[in-house]
Amino acid sequence: MSMLERSNADLLEALALDRARGSFWAYRQYMRPGMLKGWWQREIARNLQQFFTDFQTGKRPKLVIQSPPQHGKSEQVIDFIAWLVGQSPDLRVIYTSFSERLGIRANLRLQRIFDSEKYRRTFPQTLINTQNVVTISSQTLRNREIIEFSGREGYFRNTTVRGSITGESLDIGVIDDPIKGREEASSETIRDKTWDWLTDDFFSRFSENAGLLAILTRWHIDDPIGRLIEHMPDVKVVSYPAIAEKDEPYRKKGEPLFPELKSLDFLLERKAVMYPPYWEALYQQNPVVAEGELFKPEKVEVIEAVPAGVTKWVRGWDLASTTDGDYTAGAKLGKLPDGRYVIADMVRLQRGPDERDAAITNTAARDGRLVNVSLPQDPGQAGKTQVLYLTRALSGYRVKSSPESGDKVTRAEPFAAQVNVGNVLMVKASWNDKMLDEMRMFPNGKHDDQVDALSRAFGELITKGSGFLFGGDDSQHAALYNHWNGLRLVR
Repeated sequence: MSMLERSNADLLEALALDRARGSFWAYRQYMRPGMLKGWWQREIARNLQQFFTDFQTGKRPKLVIQSPPQHGKSEQVIDFIAWLVGQSPDLRVIYTSFSERLGIRANLRLQRIFDSEKYRRTFPQTLINTQNVVTISSQTLRNREIIEFSGREGYFRNTTVRGSITGESLDIGVIDDPIKGREEASSETIRDKTWDWLTDDFFSRFSENAGLLAILTRWHIDDPIGRLIEHMPDVKVVSYPAIAEKDEPYRKKGEPLFPELKSLDFLLERKAVMYPPYWEALYQQNPVVAEGELFKPEKVEVIEAVPAGVTKWVRGWDLASTTDGDYTAGAKLGKLPDGRYVIADMVRLQRGPDERDAAITNTAARDGRLVNVSLPQDPGQAGKTQVLYLTRALSGYRVKSSPESGDKVTRAEPFAAQVNVGNVLMVKASWNDKMLDEMRMFPNGKHDDQVDALSRAFGELITKGSGFLFGGDDSQHAALYNHWNGLRLVR
């Protein structure tokens, strides 16, 4: 190579390095010259670049990128982390995913990037220890759980969702697929535990102006990212279906997201063998609740008014334990002389204990004394005290309380049997659609309070003997009323 050719090569290299430092997309192309390139990768790079700009200006960015599996999203976020800490090796980054294996893989990929000659030329100020160091306090650490940057304050720390990060702080929090798969996503317990970890552990590690980046495949309408979007209105969501559902700026309806990697034929093969709701969630980023098989809500006949001759009325209640997403519901159900049943009213609210209890007594006053009131009793003394307080407040009304028995599905089956043979009528009202939707999705839906309330009311209607007692003024009720009221005043 001549001196002129060498000079030109050096100039081109200097220009490439300069562009790579200022542009994440240019950086990716410089570091991975042989990578498959498509409009989607450029679009992701643009959104990530804007995320960094917003972080620099103190906007506390929250970016959610939803994309189908096996489209290179994890590789992109790992490259972005490397570019971020190249800009500022004082940044503290915590990366979390559903498995330890994914976190270690991200860690090792970053180590290889940091060790590469290209990266060292691009970001010479971002250095890591040349040897694996696990416990030597005088040296910057480099192992499968943490990478510290030599002479700087920053680090990369990988952990698992629901893993321990106590005592550590972050400037950039990265979530890469918080849910392992369909089984975990279908478990309300796992979803709740993951959400509690995000809110109580992960978010408590954020510095004042920290940014949140989540890149994932959606699994369920109520998955942790679904809850995040619902609770944080400033979250920016960019969503990429595997197959376009309408004309978009870079592709037409029916075209694949990344044809250079996953062809349309490949995607259609997957779609053909998948349960439609699962395809919608996993590949189209459109999580929908799979319909349940217990109720046939189309069998419910909508009528204009309550028929004459109702022989017995019950208002069944399902009481929310929290105000964070849970509803209290009260269903008014009546029995007709011909053996059919009519849903006359549904009350549904998200309120604290005082407003909830007031709604129960106000509803009873509106219903009148011919409508019996059935209340669930939670286990333990607190549950008994609460119910007795409400019984006292409902003095003069027929009230019955009982613990729930069996699971939700078992309790709902008798009422569902009546619905499915066309024995249930419903008065036309604004609450109809939401109640029917809940029936349709039960028990897979996000909420089941209306079904629970109806199941309770129906159970009382078919029970021989009323079991309902007038709210009384005996000394036990009075004492418990005063005890409960005292607790409420303290609270």
